[in-house]
Amino acid sequence: MFRIIFLGDIVGKPGRILLREQLPLLRKEFEPDLIIANGENAAGGLGIDISTSNEIFAAGVQVITTGNHIWDKKEINSVLQSNNKLIRPLNFPHGAPGQGYTVHVSERGIPVAIINTIGRVFMPQLVDCPFRAVDVLLEEKLKDVKIRFVDFHAEANSEKVAYGYHLDGRVAVVVGTHTHVQTADLRILPGGTAHITDAGMCGPLDGVIGIRADYVVAKFISGLPTKFDVPTGATQLCGIFAEIDESSGKTVRCERIYRTFEAMAA
Repeated sequence: MFRIIFLGDIVGKPGRILLREQLPLLRKEFEPDLIIANGENAAGGLGIDISTSNEIFAAGVQVITTGNHIWDKKEINSVLQSNNKLIRPLNFPHGAPGQGYTVHVSERGIPVAIINTIGRVFMPQLVDCPFRAVDVLLEEKLKDVKIRFVDFHAEANSEKVAYGYHLDGRVAVVVGTHTHVQTADLRILPGGTAHITDAGMCGPLDGVIGIRADYVVAKFISGLPTKFDVPTGATQLCGIFAEIDESSGKTVRCERIYRTFEAMAA
């Protein structure tokens, strides 16, 4: 069996500290062949930069997926072009820096395709259809890769669930990201694809999806712009574990990862 850990959106410094401290324990518990994490909020809660991407890789993550905040730190363009283990959504228009998928070869020599796509419902980005984009990729470039993992970064639950059914039987896992609140619907679909609407986030527990609650509440009440800061204090670690049959590329077992921790030292 091939084992994958995926960790939801890493938010700010608390998320990076959590990753550094907890990933060795997760490795011991699950013995994964591959660790993937969404890092698009790793730098101060918005975007990812060179130092934070290096920190995530150094913690033991082997592939970083992203989403709508990928372009918030312009310096990341150089990393996207030089490191194919940091990927951006596949369905950004042609000419965007970087690539929307990578093939990682495990220590046991097993290739795994990691694909990143972004939704269109309630999302501001002008992107190509994520359904058609992933179809083309699977049919033209990944026919020979049995194990395929998809991070679908999207807002609408309906779009995320539909995406799981669209890919059922053709990929091992479809995990939703972006909304930062872990959903309770992780299951294996009829065709053998594990699906969860949202994996949740890794970072502050006491806030509004990773941002100080008082700032967000004030924004909702006033309707005026306000700064967004990442709070300190208690943290949460969210993600999933999937065990995949290497011959069929289908998931045979999966479970949610959800843990909370008291405030840690910086």
